[in-house]
Amino acid sequence: MDTTSNDQVHSARAIVSYPPVEGRKWQLEDVTFKAIGDDELLVEMVATGICHTDLAIGSMVQMAGPGPRVLGHEGAGYVKEVGSKVRVAKVGDPVLLSYACCSSCQRCKDGQPSYCDSFSSLNTGGKPDLFRGASNMEVGGSFFGQSSFSSLSAVRECSVVNVSGIIKGEEELKLFAPLGCGFQTGAGTVTDLAGTTEKDTVAIFGLGGVGLAAVMAAKVKGAKTIIGVDRIASRMELAKSIGATQVINTSDADLDLVQEIRNMTQGAGTTVTVDTTGNVDLITKGLEMTAKGGQMILVGLMPLDAELKVHLISHMSYVPQMIEWYRESKFPIDKLVKYYSVGTPFTYQQKE
Repeated sequence: MDTTSNDQVHSARAIVSYPPVEGRKWQLEDVTFKAIGDDELLVEMVATGICHTDLAIGSMVQMAGPGPRVLGHEGAGYVKEVGSKVRVAKVGDPVLLSYACCSSCQRCKDGQPSYCDSFSSLNTGGKPDLFRGASNMEVGGSFFGQSSFSSLSAVRECSVVNVSGIIKGEEELKLFAPLGCGFQTGAGTVTDLAGTTEKDTVAIFGLGGVGLAAVMAAKVKGAKTIIGVDRIASRMELAKSIGATQVINTSDADLDLVQEIRNMTQGAGTTVTVDTTGNVDLITKGLEMTAKGGQMILVGLMPLDAELKVHLISHMSYVPQMIEWYRESKFPIDKLVKYYSVGTPFTYQQKE
């Protein structure tokens, strides 16, 4: 049922990201936007994850774009209105939000929407004039089809996962917000892309949200060895508590990472190596230590000018699945999530 009105104007509060000419600039502001399209839903957010991609795009001049916009792509909320062509949810349904796709290219038709031909334009491009800010200023939106850093937003149907009948209440809806990107990326890399089994030895570089989700997923799949690699002690302790069989601290100046991994795998190396850091030096080491016939999968955001030298001779049904694992105490994301109220001081510090 179409519940929209073409002349309706919606008001919201949004965290607006301005071009980082003199450093990152984020401001909580009043914005407005017009009626949703026939393939969109009006969603009132109850929570949103903060992903490294949001921070990176809001900080890098090359990626931020020429004008202000509303980022955010791990939204969770309730449907307030639906467009005439929307079938995924109805008014009042709780939903989780993920990336957008065209649904019509060959990749999408083959069930691989994350490889959509229009992925970049739909997700990091969005709509440059979706919102209006102070003095009728144009503010971009539809980031990853959702712009979840707005209290109310027009969301593309393809970005919506309906979780009515799955979640137990609003607190769970908030907890599950990061499933739409970070946790899905880490877990899906291990289970679906790598096809990890109990025979695999897995190494995960970087134990942030993505890496820790990969650790939990490797445990779910019964991998015989799960090695977490990081430089922050608290992350490594958490990794051990949720599934890592061993951890390696890269802050040790005398560490030979390749040799250490080989020692842990009886000289064979890892059959699945996942990098979430985007650190070229670590990636190079990962290629060297990955076993013959193994897989090295890169999911970290690398610098735009990064180059990798390789020695060639030597070398959306998923969100409910994660919720089910959480119910079975196999995917304890509550140990990874912290809540922050919008408007309270928040400082992001990139660890060296």
